[in-house]
Amino acid sequence: MWSNGAFKRRIAWLPALLMAILALAACSGGSDTAPAGEGKNADGYTDISVEQLASMLETKDFTLVNVHIPYEGEIRDTDLFIPYNEIEAHLDELPDKEAPIVLYCRSGSMSTSAAQVLASEGYQDVMELDGGFNAWRAAGHELLSR
Repeated sequence: MWSNGAFKRRIAWLPALLMAILALAACSGGSDTAPAGEGKNADGYTDISVEQLASMLETKDFTLVNVHIPYEGEIRDTDLFIPYNEIEAHLDELPDKEAPIVLYCRSGSMSTSAAQVLASEGYQDVMELDGGFNAWRAAGHELLSR
């Protein structure tokens, strides 16, 4: 049998292991798509992955907006082209503030800026494509051009 000291040394790592498992479980999310309005970041919009957008496009029920300037291509089914730095001047072109809107640009920086503006204007279901159309193309999806 083990002595009390040997047993304590053997299980000393157990609390650290349990904490690591709990942290990984909390970060995994468990689902590839988040329901509308869930998963918002501190700026009030949701980051979505290429896989999530591809899945959403199968039953498209949102407005897809390319905010990249200058034009360098587009994801299929794009509804609007609004320069990220002019998004506030084009609110009248967007659906109502409760409707889902997905923004994208080339890498994610311009769409992040536009998403922050829309969230601050009270839009409640704003999503931003993480990595932009560079990530879209890198995942093997087609990028259209005019």
